[in-house]
Amino acid sequence: MDNERSRYRIKARASVSNHVGRFERHCRETVDDGWHRDEELPLLRTETSIEQPRSVITYNCSPDLPFDRSINPYRGCEHGCVYCFARPSHAYLGLSPGLDFETRLVARPEAPEVLKRELAAKRYKVAPIAIGTNTDPYQPIEKTQGIMRACLKVLAEAGHPVAIVTKGSLIERDIDILAPMAQRGLLRVGISVTTLDAKLCRLMEPRAPSPARRLAVIRRLAGAGVPVRIMASPMIPALTDPEMEAILAAGKDAGAGTASWIMLRLPQEVSPLVQEWLAQHYPDRAERIMSRLREMHGGKEYDATWHRRMRGEGPYAEMVAQRFNVAVKRLGLKSNARPMRCDLFRAPVLPGTQMSLL
Repeated sequence: MDNERSRYRIKARASVSNHVGRFERHCRETVDDGWHRDEELPLLRTETSIEQPRSVITYNCSPDLPFDRSINPYRGCEHGCVYCFARPSHAYLGLSPGLDFETRLVARPEAPEVLKRELAAKRYKVAPIAIGTNTDPYQPIEKTQGIMRACLKVLAEAGHPVAIVTKGSLIERDIDILAPMAQRGLLRVGISVTTLDAKLCRLMEPRAPSPARRLAVIRRLAGAGVPVRIMASPMIPALTDPEMEAILAAGKDAGAGTASWIMLRLPQEVSPLVQEWLAQHYPDRAERIMSRLREMHGGKEYDATWHRRMRGEGPYAEMVAQRFNVAVKRLGLKSNARPMRCDLFRAPVLPGTQMSLL
């Protein structure tokens, strides 16, 4: 499973390998047998399988996250960002966090109905739901599947607050739902812009919209009255962090009202994937980048300790944080958004149940 590049033509993918997940007992490797093959290798294409979820709301008790529940309409992400911290989750499916994460996707078309049942449960207590915290709900597959839009309709009808994070321009399709939710205080959107360099973006986030296109999305959403956060995330030392101020300024000019940042995280299988990518595309600064990351995590490539995992520690991390604070103040951006309303929530009425008279 590792040497996919000897079996397929790889086009517009960030991963340079397909190592098996850490839970697998065996691995397979393709070996050249010396025979010459005349035919061209087949193109590695995206495959989609279907999952029937028993539940869709995932709860967490992480003290450094601003939400305690989230929804993921899809598993895997065709945007293929090489640094994605969600890649290790593919190992739970028996798939590789490498190329499999970008090419073997899982759709959950029954998620809207399951979500409606969960919201209708008597024990359910309303609080903002985050979408896009693991894989992007507006990745290309959403254009044909429409699962995210169907989930939004359920949330809008129930008056449920929701926070969306995305790089996908397809979010513009749903402005007819998003704008009314924003007017009711039920919505905020974060647009992730990692770099303003289109070439670097194409190497690092091969199937995500260009930086200019994402800024256009911010402009379109803000123009429709949707509160937008510019997310300079992740910042990669010595590669993208020099752009922090320019990214924040571009977001402000496009209409963003709030801003945030996160340092590059390398959990589990993400670290070797990123190091392979750096060795291929930026060998001149690969060691410098990794040295900075180790410096911020006590000599390790990643430290998952609460309140440290997102930004690291030490002089370099503090310098980046100070730069962010100065830029936000100068630009008139805010770090914290206004709380969303939870008092408008009304539990969905399921077929066959009696409606409340109140």
